[in-house]
Amino acid sequence: MLEGKRIGLGITASHCTYEDVVPKITQFREAGATVVPIITPSVLHAATRFGTGEEWIAKIEEYSGEKVVSSIAEAEPFGPSNPLDCMVIAPMTGNSISKFANAATDSAVLMAAKATLRNGSPVVLGISTNDALGLNGMNLMKLMNAKNIYFIPFGQDDPIKKPTSLIADFTKMLDTVAYTLAHKKQIQPIFIQYFK
Repeated sequence: MLEGKRIGLGITASHCTYEDVVPKITQFREAGATVVPIITPSVLHAATRFGTGEEWIAKIEEYSGEKVVSSIAEAEPFGPSNPLDCMVIAPMTGNSISKFANAATDSAVLMAAKATLRNGSPVVLGISTNDALGLNGMNLMKLMNAKNIYFIPFGQDDPIKKPTSLIADFTKMLDTVAYTLAHKKQIQPIFIQYFK
């Protein structure tokens, strides 16, 4: 399905989703892809109830078989000299959504995404943010209308307690990337319902 493809996997600081996202690296490798893991500083340095940065880095490198890229300087060559076929950012926090939508490149993940767009290749976003339907809504809509940016289908994970929160269905990550690479179109439906 993805034989010979180089997929960048950008991971930002939605720590509660790592258990869902990181094991998906295996699916990409089984589909024939090389997965290049790229992280933001908060992934590296944060210690939360979901684990420490060191623990997650070890797991990411074990699943991918690759060293984690953690600096802007390491990510910059993903432009023309060392391109990715597709860049996936999953999970993507509201903070990173805001920065990406406004061309702020202050992490290895955003640099790799910028480099991928520069090459005319797709960037796939798996959002996980409590303010997607709040102040960050305008940034989300900006990205949804940008060329070569696609989304893992997403929906409200808890509309009663967290009415402005949206999260991607990470079980659809591989299918979204494969569809995007094959068709250069957004997989549909983009909006999903988690609750009846």
